[in-house]
Amino acid sequence: MRFAPAAAALSLFFAVTASVSIANETDIEPRAAMLIAQGQAALEAGETQAAIDAFEAALVVDPGYTPIFIELAQASRAEGLQGKAIRYYREALARDPGNFAAISGEGEALVEKGALEKAQANLARLTDLCGDTCPETLALQARIAAGVPERLAEQLAADAAEETTANN
Repeated sequence: MRFAPAAAALSLFFAVTASVSIANETDIEPRAAMLIAQGQAALEAGETQAAIDAFEAALVVDPGYTPIFIELAQASRAEGLQGKAIRYYREALARDPGNFAAISGEGEALVEKGALEKAQANLARLTDLCGDTCPETLALQARIAAGVPERLAEQLAADAAEETTANN
């Protein structure tokens, strides 16, 4: 009998916490939805910094809505900030480990940074989760097949040559 009030309070706490976390994931604050739409329009217009600003504002308005991190990551990749994009994809994955868009996007950003082996690991994970024919798997396969961007390949080759020269 002594534990009944504590147990009741604890169960009430878990019930409320669970319902709040579920609501945050599926329901988006209307202001955040408006900001996301603005960010997507800016990104389509090639205004990556304006898109990032809109997505960051949406994140402030509704920090519990995981898809904002995917949008931020895509805008960061478009801006050439693959490291920042990977951080956003990983935040989305921490919140939703089975998010296909985050796994695929992170893999694509890894390819863009030259980390093909890590991108292959993402591809294997994605294939296990959604199969060979899901759109995210196909997109990541295509990005890996395209290889490291030319400008990065040239930079990596120059860095390797510089390192070889320095070691001799």
